[in-house]
Amino acid sequence: MLSTDPASLKKTVTGIEGFDEITGGGLPQGRTSIVMGGPGSGKTVFALQTLINGARLSGERGIFVAFEENSRSVIANAASFGWDLSDQDKLLFLDAGMSPDVVQTGRFDVSGLLSDIRARFTENRATRIVFDSIDVLLALLDDPFTERQELYRIQDWMAANNVTGIVTARSLSRSGYPTLGYDFLEFMADCVVHLGHHIVKGIAHRDLRVAKYRGSAMHEGVFPVIIGAHGMEVASPIPVEMTFPSSTERVSTGIERLDTMLLGGYFRGSTVLVSGAPGTAKSTLAAAFADASAQRGERCLYVSFDESSTEIVRNMASVNLDLGAHVEAGKLRFYSVQSSAFNAEQHLLAIKAILLEYQPDCLVIDPLSAVLRSANSEAVLDVPMRLIHYTKSQGITMLSTSLVANSESPESTEMNVSTIADTWIHLSFKVQMGERNRLLTIVKCRGTGHSRQGRELILSDAGLTLSDVYLAGGEVLMGTLRWEKEEALRRERALTHSGLLKRERELAVAEAEVRARLDVLNRELELRRAESAALAEEIRLEQLQADTSANEIGRRRGIDQAQRPP
Repeated sequence: MLSTDPASLKKTVTGIEGFDEITGGGLPQGRTSIVMGGPGSGKTVFALQTLINGARLSGERGIFVAFEENSRSVIANAASFGWDLSDQDKLLFLDAGMSPDVVQTGRFDVSGLLSDIRARFTENRATRIVFDSIDVLLALLDDPFTERQELYRIQDWMAANNVTGIVTARSLSRSGYPTLGYDFLEFMADCVVHLGHHIVKGIAHRDLRVAKYRGSAMHEGVFPVIIGAHGMEVASPIPVEMTFPSSTERVSTGIERLDTMLLGGYFRGSTVLVSGAPGTAKSTLAAAFADASAQRGERCLYVSFDESSTEIVRNMASVNLDLGAHVEAGKLRFYSVQSSAFNAEQHLLAIKAILLEYQPDCLVIDPLSAVLRSANSEAVLDVPMRLIHYTKSQGITMLSTSLVANSESPESTEMNVSTIADTWIHLSFKVQMGERNRLLTIVKCRGTGHSRQGRELILSDAGLTLSDVYLAGGEVLMGTLRWEKEEALRRERALTHSGLLKRERELAVAEAEVRARLDVLNRELELRRAESAALAEEIRLEQLQADTSANEIGRRRGIDQAQRPP
């Protein structure tokens, strides 16, 4: 922030959005400011708007001295910006245009003009005064010495009366630099403002630069200017310090598998970039995000360039995204416009106006690259950076799409806008065997881990899905090739499984046969064991009988105990 300490220099607020921020409070109070620019750059608008805002915002009276246009034209032109000056009693308009015949007679200087202004000044008690198109007056003098003398006389009068003066002068340079020999104006003034008017790719661009500001700091650089329905607006400088609130809350991408890859979705209030070649489904991914936002009960603004909202609603219905229902419910609003209709700054102004009025939770810009193509190359990142600054300050989650810059660098975006995104998702085509398939990868995601694996993005009437790709020998297979490879693997597994089942059955039969043989052998063993037992019993009985018979014979023969057989 620039210092606006009144002890250093008192300033007069212009009320022109952006300019007071650039200068840290407005124009120097009680001093002279020069506004220079080419035709159509907005010199008169700047001066008149400052005068009107002084009357409306601060109650300050002012005088507008016109050297080129008559006061009736100035008042009529002001009406086009919604400024009704017919009942404005704090402003006074003076026609100071003079005929060249007056100068040629040698009877011309600014004494009479200053006398008239002094009388009006005293009567009106004005604190602001505008000398519009002072170069017309200087051209009539046709003498460099006289030009300086008369202009310094005007400046001395303003300084003596503590009047805040604005002097406008034309310049043939489109950048606003003096080219008519009036460079002494810049040395004379306390504040010098250059207004530029350029044509880039058939689109008009205006810009502003504060070239000089005595006794005060200011933001240096060139700032885009818009002259719209309510007058002039100047792009606000991007703050040096970034103090946005950061949320850990996640919001869904609209694709369940992508939420998993991002460990829960996008961070709320973050900036998401989806890049890719034409046809890779960037808009479809954006629509899925908008659909998820509406399903959560949140509001989403969908800014579409070069495609109508009805076409988007129709096209997304083919992938089971009913955006029309969300529009009817008030949860989704479309803003569709031709990218070539305005310059980038005008687009930004329109988007910010809708954001301020609609107050959405999410924002889709599709595609952001269309806006950047209409921007000045010197400040191509300025527009998206200021839009991101605004959305982050409001906690709005923004998703934008961007066309890839060229096929040689497939992960480079137009104007390198990827550097300012928090999450970058890249979509590409994988062409194999005459088939084109979509590949999704996450290039980066600040503040969280994420999957490093590519996934095939499949669009169908059932919706959006992500499928694993197949890696074979370092090559990524997708689509039909992936299906064929997986099908071949399934068949191979089926055959392997079938062979294993057959072998299992064979082993079961062999085991059954062995068990059968074992049963036979066991029965034969039992039989043999029974036979052996019977034989042993028979031998025992035979021996017992033999012993009994021997004892009986001995008894009958009278054999004594010692003679008996053992």
